[in-house]
Amino acid sequence: MPADVSPQSPADGAAAPYILTLSCPDRIGIVAEVARFLVEHACNIVESAQYGDPAKGQFFLRTGFQSTRGEPLAKIEADFAPIAQSFAMEAKFYDTRRRTPTILMVSKFGHCLNDLLFRWRS
Repeated sequence: MPADVSPQSPADGAAAPYILTLSCPDRIGIVAEVARFLVEHACNIVESAQYGDPAKGQFFLRTGFQSTRGEPLAKIEADFAPIAQSFAMEAKFYDTRRRTPTILMVSKFGHCLNDLLFRWRS
């Protein structure tokens, strides 16, 4: 496992190691096609949220899933490309186990940093 990937702990249980976010023009069949694709790739959908913006005709989807075959995310993403193209999607895949470089900026007052660190630990 790469150094920037943290292993999933048993406490994570149903946590989704992979996240798919997408946006595209709204139309019938988007959710069905995404679900079909994930099933065909032996992926278990752990969480899903969607929103259609009727004013702009845009659809947004965020789906958390696990690959039951251990298929690499790069392969899943490459295989999804034709679907993304057919729906004119902007789709992004994320591995939630991969650490994200983060910078934390606070004011000069020490209590701000202390508060953030305390919240992070608890």
